[in-house]
Amino acid sequence: MSVHTSGHDLGSAVPAPGAKPARRADLDGVRGLAIALVVVFHVWFGRVSGGVDVFLAMSGFFFVGTLLRTAESGAALDPVPVVRRVGRRLLPPLVLVLTVTVLATTVILPSTQWFRVADETGASLLFFQNWHLARSGSDYLAADPMVSPLQHLWSIAVQGQFYLAALVVVFAVAWLLRRRSLPVRPVLAVLLAALTAASLTYATVSEHPQSWLYYDSAARAWELTLGGLLACVVPWLRLPRWARIALGVAALAVLLSCGFLLDGNALFPGPWALVPVGAAMALIVAGAAPGDTTPDTPTARVLSSRPLLRLGAIAYALYLWHWPILIGYLVVRQHPSAGLVGGLGVVVVSLLLAEASTRWLEEPLRRTEPPRSARTALVSAVAVTAVALFAAANLWGVHIDRASQALAHTAELPADLYPGAAVFDPAVQADPQPIQPPLQVAHLDLPPATLDNCIAQHTNRSPLTCTYGDPLATRRMVLVGGSHSEHWLAALDALGIEHNFRLDTYLKVGCPLSDPLAPLVEDSPTVECDTWSTAVLAELRADPPDYVFTTSTRTKDEGEGPGDFTPFWYVDLWQTLADHGIPVIAIRDNPWLFRDGVAYRAADCLAGGGTAESCGVPREEALDPVDPAIAASAHLPSVSLIDMSDLFCRQDLCRAVEGNILIYRDENHLTTTYVRTMTPELGERLGPLTGWW
Repeated sequence: MSVHTSGHDLGSAVPAPGAKPARRADLDGVRGLAIALVVVFHVWFGRVSGGVDVFLAMSGFFFVGTLLRTAESGAALDPVPVVRRVGRRLLPPLVLVLTVTVLATTVILPSTQWFRVADETGASLLFFQNWHLARSGSDYLAADPMVSPLQHLWSIAVQGQFYLAALVVVFAVAWLLRRRSLPVRPVLAVLLAALTAASLTYATVSEHPQSWLYYDSAARAWELTLGGLLACVVPWLRLPRWARIALGVAALAVLLSCGFLLDGNALFPGPWALVPVGAAMALIVAGAAPGDTTPDTPTARVLSSRPLLRLGAIAYALYLWHWPILIGYLVVRQHPSAGLVGGLGVVVVSLLLAEASTRWLEEPLRRTEPPRSARTALVSAVAVTAVALFAAANLWGVHIDRASQALAHTAELPADLYPGAAVFDPAVQADPQPIQPPLQVAHLDLPPATLDNCIAQHTNRSPLTCTYGDPLATRRMVLVGGSHSEHWLAALDALGIEHNFRLDTYLKVGCPLSDPLAPLVEDSPTVECDTWSTAVLAELRADPPDYVFTTSTRTKDEGEGPGDFTPFWYVDLWQTLADHGIPVIAIRDNPWLFRDGVAYRAADCLAGGGTAESCGVPREEALDPVDPAIAASAHLPSVSLIDMSDLFCRQDLCRAVEGNILIYRDENHLTTTYVRTMTPELGERLGPLTGWW
């Protein structure tokens, strides 16, 4: 999302030294159209419209144009006024929205979610939010009550980083060329063209997953540098009016249809992002004849209309406000989507807040009319608030770090007070105790492989293996798959130590092991998992284990009905392993937490006043009456099945807490603390299947 820096009125002609080009109203209209697309698609369609890509490209155009104008004017290349001006425009609205969001979070969200908002608040204030989301592997998700209210601020971070980099590059180039009395524009154009090509190439061929590239500043840079390149060459682009009319109409049509035709979440910022970015660049070229700012084409006149101009004026504030308002509405209403009426309410509230913050915060800081003391007081208030926000975010982080120290003791909980899964034995009774692990840090109760960095991340296609259990044993089991295989590791590790078998792991985030039947293709959405799976299977064939341990089912997706199922690719894998003489032990997946089609975290529900029962899920919604893997594996005698459902669910209900221990660390993964309490029962099932005890 772009804020209109002082170059928003960049004209098509090369200005005289020190002159400020006349304003192009149609470019404000492009900004207004882009923010309209962003809001509409976020609120009602849950898709990426391409509007943010337009803002990034326009930011590059405006900002580089401003810097270039300074460089060509002969004025001092002083970065301080530029940094001050950009900070004055970016920070005050951002700080205001962050403050309101943090306060609202403490009111409407359970305390278990405060840490995430606090963490992202600090990252947003430092213009680091995009890297924070990339590092955590966050996909850019459609709005729902589980999504962060600050997720959208990744683009503000990318923009802020670009401003700093562009300031250094343009002024450095200008300084070097001034000493040699050489023109800045041609050299800068060549440099920006090279940077654009490099960034676009990186976004296209990088092996990083889409969840990383979407936020990666290096992959996004080309959208901004392309805008900067156009600012350099636009005086030389001369098209007849009929060509500009045709170009403008085509570009407008492309921009309006982009969100419907392209899945930007999966395709951007790769080559397909050239569609919205190219449309924006075409609208700049088509809007007015060189040296003229009068909209002389139908498209330019539409973009210069009063509604789009006003939307353009409040675009930055509207972008900041609309997402937290939308997420807040969904949280309060507990709906997966806003709907028509609710969406209209979100839009109206967002428009009112954007208008108010633009009129009473942004514009007073841009104008020179108010008394200097008033501006100083306003800037000081913003600065103090920003420091207070950052301090509060860090203090909450310290609090969570201290609370997480309790996790070190969950393995030593007294079994009489915290029986966990053992409570399903009628002979076991336990009086109510404070829930363990503590709700605030339940998300940190992770399996050993994650803590040991022994699970391959999104960016790692190569097999990563670690050894647990008894490393000197001759009997060998291999645990394979994604995080739902991983969360059984604590129990299998304990059993390996007790019964003398070696446990090797081949785990990758989000990737159940599979046997890719089609050739590996880079543009396949599953290429990361397929490449990893192919390599793991090769290692298993080269050194066959006694058993492979993996999952046998998955919860059905929304719209497919209640219950669970065995995917066909699981069965294909079992057949492949059978062909290589490797027997499989497959365990039924645990129930997932969904309510009205929306996933929820058990800790959030409990912290919000829920109970073990109300925060659970009906058994009939989570599981089929009969383990679906039984029928799916009936033709494969090499596959043995384990179903631990009766240690998650009672007859009608799968509760969130059993035996005073929290079962879930999020909406579908088990706490390691609860898994440890399942070790005896898992051992009773596993021993006869292996014959090892």
